[in-house]
Amino acid sequence: MSGSPVPLDTLAIADRAVALAHAAGATEVEALVSDERAQLTRFANSEIHQNVAETNGSLNLRVAIGKRIGVASSNRVDEEGLRALAETATAIARNSAELDDWGGLPEPTPITEIAAAWSEGTAGATPEQRAEGVRAVIAAADAAGVRAFGSFSTGAEQLSVANSHGIRATQHRTNAQLLTVTMALDGGSGYAEQTSVDATAIDAAVVGREAAEKARATANPVAIEPGDWSVVLEEYAVVDLLSMLAYMGFSALAVQEERSFAEPGKVIGSALVTIVDDATEPGALPMAFDYEGVAKQKVVLVERGVCRDVVYDAQTGARGGHPSTGHGLPAPNSYGPFPLNMVMSAGATDRAALVGEMERGLLVTRFHYTNPVHPKLAIVTGMTRDGTFLVEGGKIVGPVRNLRFTQSYLAALAGTVAVGRERRTIRGDFGGVLVPSVRIDGWTFTGATEH
Repeated sequence: MSGSPVPLDTLAIADRAVALAHAAGATEVEALVSDERAQLTRFANSEIHQNVAETNGSLNLRVAIGKRIGVASSNRVDEEGLRALAETATAIARNSAELDDWGGLPEPTPITEIAAAWSEGTAGATPEQRAEGVRAVIAAADAAGVRAFGSFSTGAEQLSVANSHGIRATQHRTNAQLLTVTMALDGGSGYAEQTSVDATAIDAAVVGREAAEKARATANPVAIEPGDWSVVLEEYAVVDLLSMLAYMGFSALAVQEERSFAEPGKVIGSALVTIVDDATEPGALPMAFDYEGVAKQKVVLVERGVCRDVVYDAQTGARGGHPSTGHGLPAPNSYGPFPLNMVMSAGATDRAALVGEMERGLLVTRFHYTNPVHPKLAIVTGMTRDGTFLVEGGKIVGPVRNLRFTQSYLAALAGTVAVGRERRTIRGDFGGVLVPSVRIDGWTFTGATEH
């Protein structure tokens, strides 16, 4: 855009950082450099109240001196800053205990650029374009007599990784997200979101109508008894299902620490459930390589209900005698490898039939405040939010008060009896998630709220 700062040569910066760290005494070096351009238009009470833009260049430097590891980061990427950072990282390494099972930094892998990860429509998005989208959301809220809150964000990133084993990789990515929570004077609330690589693909009017209609429909909710219910989970709730399973079990680190439910060949879901991590899928905010510079591989996590594989980074791969699958996070990293581009296969049931074929149950828009209770059994507790409805005879009867649940997400996969044929891209906790809606028999609600 006109007037924007000149983009950084992230790969040249990474190369220079590696050379300086070597000169400072490191035996292995990894430099992760990012140049991010992020913009955000925020609105509340159906008025735009903030428009901000941020440009940030940063360097994360990991060094090894034998088996002693040091990590330091900075947003100073000039020569003096790079030299100071190299000295800091190597000093940290010298004063760190040896990591007995250090497997070394990864070797180069063939990397294929993913054109679908970048959109000029997002990279060139203007405040006026975001404001136009927000106006469409507010117009839908005004028409329904509710108030709109939310944000429209756009971002572009150049990411480079270089290491002392010969990795030299660069990728360009964009992402955009429009989300809104709408609120009615009677206490009703609704939520909607669209996320995409391409900001121009987001239909703001659809987002606004969806949230506004939910806010009107949730007025005067009634209390129902907790217990085991059949549920239809909309995509916003299914994202939590996948993200939590990823956090608790689909990481090689969780397996190695014996806290994961994952076990190859173990049946953990119905035959309708297939979940993969696929960084080439346009709907999952794709990326070519991970934060260690290793090419992303497609990993089948669950195939027709059967647990298959988990994801690896360089360290867990070395520890387990398995190559990295390209799922490393920036160092220092206590999470271990993580699936950042999760995709659940679509089913054969249209959206209306998911509810229409349910004799009695609940339609759930989304969850919030979810937390693991027992990772090994994938038991999670949380609450419903922004639209929970009673369904009888295949028809939505009316809104119900939000409910608290304590539920095994593995039991939810096993109880999946229908999967929607339509899917949505939602921004998860760590990356993009492409998911359908699902119907599940036997979701355990343990309590009700006052609202």
